[in-house]
Amino acid sequence: MFNLLSHYCNSSPQLTKGVRSGKPFYALNFFTRSLPCFTELHTLFYPSGTKIIPSNIYELLTPVALAHVIQGDGLAVRHGLFICTDSYKLVDIVRLMNVLIIKYRLECIIHYHTSTQPRIYIRQRSMPLLRDIVRPHMEKSMLYKIEAKLKVKPVKEPKIEVTNLESGEIIKFVTIKEAAKALNVSHPTIAYYLKNKNKKRKPLLGKYSLNYIGKEEVVV
Repeated sequence: MFNLLSHYCNSSPQLTKGVRSGKPFYALNFFTRSLPCFTELHTLFYPSGTKIIPSNIYELLTPVALAHVIQGDGLAVRHGLFICTDSYKLVDIVRLMNVLIIKYRLECIIHYHTSTQPRIYIRQRSMPLLRDIVRPHMEKSMLYKIEAKLKVKPVKEPKIEVTNLESGEIIKFVTIKEAAKALNVSHPTIAYYLKNKNKKRKPLLGKYSLNYIGKEEVVV
């Protein structure tokens, strides 16, 4: 960033140290000269001292600008991405969200982090499109914000096999609870039936045979 703006600066970046959430962090700061081009931008976003989303945000929010918004205020979550617009008024957030929807075709909704802190949530299914738009303009260290991987739970293998002796239909269940619900019997009834599989037993409900699949184990 400094390399892009260095011709607007009088000095080199300075290392600063702070504390956030009880942990030390380091940052590089640099300051530009006071120039009319920056004054114009400041007036757009701070017309009366409070930061707003200007009415011409459609023209201002280029792919490069959107990339910087995400790098600064983006919050990666398991499904999608939040833009932390906590300090803006709702009317400003809606204005910004409309640009994301209309200009970039991103599916967005407003989500309240607290009762007074609305945020823009970009849905998971829009993330591939968002990546295509902003990835070329983002620093590598910030790409985690748009490439958060879903933590996919492993698929559980069926543990119980239920055979309908009348129709020959076989249904498989992961847990005793699932089998009990499907057959409309109690959990202990299924557990007892499976526990005593080596004993001579009548079909459950007069028509069902139950067996463990593979290694026998207690499945609740």
